[in-house]
Amino acid sequence: MNLQDIIDAFSTVNFTSSSFIYAASSIIFNPLFWNIVARNEYKRKTLTKLVGTPRDGCYYLAGIIFMLGILRDLLFYYVVSEDVTCPFLDNLGVKLLGYACIGIGGVLVYCSMYKLGICGTYLGDYFGIYMDEKITSFPFNVCDNPMYNGSTLNFLGTALTNKSFSGIVLSALVYVVYQIALLYEGPFTQMIYANKEKEEKEKRDKKVEDKKDKAIEDKKDKKVEAKDKKKSKKIN
Repeated sequence: MNLQDIIDAFSTVNFTSSSFIYAASSIIFNPLFWNIVARNEYKRKTLTKLVGTPRDGCYYLAGIIFMLGILRDLLFYYVVSEDVTCPFLDNLGVKLLGYACIGIGGVLVYCSMYKLGICGTYLGDYFGIYMDEKITSFPFNVCDNPMYNGSTLNFLGTALTNKSFSGIVLSALVYVVYQIALLYEGPFTQMIYANKEKEEKEKRDKKVEDKKDKAIEDKKDKKVEAKDKKKSKKIN
């Protein structure tokens, strides 16, 4: 493979075909959608008000995101399956690499979902459903964002096993879109947990103040009670 091979491969990508545009649009739309909806939920509790509870709201959003993901995958696979065979991808080594990407990507995605659960996977913290502690075991000790990295590997592996250069281009788009999403999701999630810690500290401080106030009131009541007893003895 040389530079000319890559140039020739790019020339086979039909960027204006409806299937490629639909697939690219879906790849871009999905993270945009769930970030907008989740941020709105954090600020306005729209889904929680609509369905009744934060957990039900999170499940509702999870269902929508899951269905959008299936649609995106189908659109991607359609592009890959109808694409012309890329000559330098048409060999056993590339096919094995593709299967390896799919295998590793699947492990990263499904292990992440197992550790996070439904609410942890599908933006539960935006609904006020917080993780008890940060997960540091596998696969989060291997990479920072195993869900996104695993998903990207799945796309890339599918493109390689199907000898599709259009699939590689779309996989690159998946990677770029996820990296952009992380620029917004990371700081916002940190802000959510910082606010949570602040609220919990305020509650703890209030409890301490309430205990102090109660102790002062009890002390005053005891003094008043003692004075009343003295007065009662004098009268008798």
